[in-house]
Amino acid sequence: MDKKTNLKISRAFLIQEIQDWSMIFFGLFLYSIGWTGFLLPNGIATGGVTGIAAIVFFASSVPVGITYFCINGILLLFSIKILGFKFSIKTIINVIILTFLLSVFQSIIKEPLVKGEPFMSCILGGVMCGLGLGLVFNFKGSTGGTDIIALIINKYRNISIGKGLLMCDLLIICSSYFVFQSFEKIVYGLVVMGVTSYTVDMVLNGARQSVQFFIFSDKYEEIADTIIGQAHRGCTLLDGTGWYTKKSAKVLVVMAKKNESVTIFRIVKNIDPSAFITQSSVIGVYGNGFEQIKY
Repeated sequence: MDKKTNLKISRAFLIQEIQDWSMIFFGLFLYSIGWTGFLLPNGIATGGVTGIAAIVFFASSVPVGITYFCINGILLLFSIKILGFKFSIKTIINVIILTFLLSVFQSIIKEPLVKGEPFMSCILGGVMCGLGLGLVFNFKGSTGGTDIIALIINKYRNISIGKGLLMCDLLIICSSYFVFQSFEKIVYGLVVMGVTSYTVDMVLNGARQSVQFFIFSDKYEEIADTIIGQAHRGCTLLDGTGWYTKKSAKVLVVMAKKNESVTIFRIVKNIDPSAFITQSSVIGVYGNGFEQIKY
């Protein structure tokens, strides 16, 4: 491989890293606003280390940023020892950034952004936190916290990461009763957890959602050429046999983004209105024209 090719690869890698870190920072920014602007001023404890930091804050007035950083510092020491330094380095940077943002916004925002509406604050705060976390996860970032605990549990016990996170978050939210003496606060915390989890899933899956078409038509050549020319999607031609008619048939397989479905249908309808089409949703299509393979 020559120097020019190496330089080109290095430049592409650098651009990708800058894009990833920009989106991670934006995600952490959204999370900080949602948490300090909607949840913390209403006394709502969520799951994760931020939930522990909120409980400590309301019990002793220790700033959220200090508690968040100290707990994550301890967890990251275990993470480096058990999970390895390579996994932990990006998490360390994210924890430092999020600690800074939480400290700044807590000092600026003294009242809820939506006053007198705790349930609405739960929804809005949960959505913003979910959007932020979804962006961080989608661009290969991590906020540490209970993620580390769940990963360590998963390494030594036959408990999935999702179940580990759920157990940790439920324990943290329920423990807020000892500070607030209110079941209502626990319910609010559970609502935030549900909204945040759903939003994270929507961000992660929505970004990768694609569709798969199987097109059965005698005019497969014209359809394939038009899809390539107009929709700019590749086609794969398969040989098939209609078992009822015992006749050979050609089957077109097309992968496309979900928002390109209407274009594919219009192309097929205009060329062969009698064509037989099946469409199915596919999550996680990787390769040229779709998502890059991530690990």
